[in-house]
Amino acid sequence: MDYTIILTAITAVISAALSSWLTYTFAVKKIKSESALRFKEEKYANLLSLMQGFIGQTTSGETKKKFFEEQYKSWLYSSDEVVLAVNDLVKLLIAERGKAPDPEKGREVVGSIVLQMRKDLYGKTKLKYNDFSYTDVLN
Repeated sequence: MDYTIILTAITAVISAALSSWLTYTFAVKKIKSESALRFKEEKYANLLSLMQGFIGQTTSGETKKKFFEEQYKSWLYSSDEVVLAVNDLVKLLIAERGKAPDPEKGREVVGSIVLQMRKDLYGKTKLKYNDFSYTDVLN
């Protein structure tokens, strides 16, 4: 009996099965990763938009409330750096006790949040905190 034919057939079957399993595993991992990235992008965009409730003419109690609701949820999906950057904003707001914080400090804190979000989503960035700013749009 010629065992080389049987061994060749078994090797081919094992290779095909292993290749299929690896392809499936990597495809599922990529889909999960892309889905998580899209989820974070959507949530970060919402959080960023709600931060407008603290800035200039767009200050709004309702928007602030929504921001804090979203901020609590962000503990589930945000990187440690984003959580800490958002906490810096909250600390600044508490320290000012309802008064408008120093505009430069406010820009730094908000810009740092945006930078940490970018780093969490895309890795690196060459931008600095002062490259980001809100623009008030008045009717």
